[in-house]
Amino acid sequence: MMQSLGHLMILSFLWHFTSGYSERERVQDLMSRYPLIDGHNDLPLRLRILHNNSLSQVDLHNVSKVATDITRLNAGRVQAQLFSAYVMCGAQNKDAVRLTMEQIDVVRRMCTEYQDFELVTSTQELKNSELRHKIACLISIEGGHSIDSSLPALRMFYQLGVRSMTLTHTCNTPWAESSSKLYSYYRRHQKSLTDFGKAVVNEMNRLGMIVDLSHTSWDTAQAVLNHSRAPVIFSHSSSYTICNHSRNVPDWLLLELKKNQGLIMVNLYSQFISCGDEANIPRVADHFDHIKKMIGAESIGIGGDFEGAVSFPQGLEDVSKYPALIQELLRRNWTETELANVLRRNFIRVFEEVERVRDQLSSNRPSEVQIPLESVQNPCRLVLRPPDPRGMAPVKSVLSGARHRSQSLLSLIIALLLSKLCMTK
Repeated sequence: MMQSLGHLMILSFLWHFTSGYSERERVQDLMSRYPLIDGHNDLPLRLRILHNNSLSQVDLHNVSKVATDITRLNAGRVQAQLFSAYVMCGAQNKDAVRLTMEQIDVVRRMCTEYQDFELVTSTQELKNSELRHKIACLISIEGGHSIDSSLPALRMFYQLGVRSMTLTHTCNTPWAESSSKLYSYYRRHQKSLTDFGKAVVNEMNRLGMIVDLSHTSWDTAQAVLNHSRAPVIFSHSSSYTICNHSRNVPDWLLLELKKNQGLIMVNLYSQFISCGDEANIPRVADHFDHIKKMIGAESIGIGGDFEGAVSFPQGLEDVSKYPALIQELLRRNWTETELANVLRRNFIRVFEEVERVRDQLSSNRPSEVQIPLESVQNPCRLVLRPPDPRGMAPVKSVLSGARHRSQSLLSLIIALLLSKLCMTK
């Protein structure tokens, strides 16, 4: 009896071992044929914080204190990465445009100075990079405050290679509303997407730039879904039903996204997965299962948010661990076709449709819509007009006035000192 029990235990161990090995092999085979397109990564932000964007100080094959480097991207079967050009909301109405350009510069440098990377700006280039076994880099701006309410700035960013933009980050812009109440910028009770906000969406449609709704309020997201001619994405958001965080997407908005033929790329940040600091892979898979039940696997992608978030589920601590998530979904009877869509084909479909809408609008001239100055309320904005000579004092009189004020001030100081001396005697 004991001998039979021992045989059963050995057989059970061998079955579990070979079954697990078979699953891992199956995942590796699947991801070698359909390598991942990851919707969001903040490595450029970490390079600024840790190294002041000095790429000469680091080897991107092996970077400490981060969850992303070339070695781990290859291990995680990540073939394309949307890298975020992000500057904090404190730069709004200040130097956000300059800082964003510097972040675009560091993405362009890392993706051209390293042979493992390849900067891409179209779906065809994205597909070609896979054939060349490169990690494709797509540039995304995170936060509409980066364009300083300027359509020409938006167009210039497109010329620099930007192919997607989130309309807000954790702060409102003068024309769109954030899901966060962290900042006091542009608080309002109506018009979650203003007329200028619609002009921004129109211009992104015309350019062929993907509209990203992660970080926007639900009302702004709905307004964009009703207005955009092209599919949109949530590049790094999860299910509100599974974790009721304001950054996640409720079921009613998922249904609107389905009508738009857009894409939600599931975020792995523990706070958005379990509404707490600790999470695990099965809980992440619950988000995938629920979204699939609501709108189908053809509307789902993955946007890890590595380097932008501070805690990740156990077993998904860095970009090398993506196969573990796919293995869990296989265990839950997701088909290889569904997973191929999630890994890359859904994003390519959306990007191709964005380009198709761009081609339809190719005869449209660049928009000349400008935001009203009273909507921006930015003291740093210069109104470009010649100075009024009548309002300008001659240099000589200005200097003599300054000398007169200096003499008056000196006389006042001397009088005060004399007064104090008299009082002490």
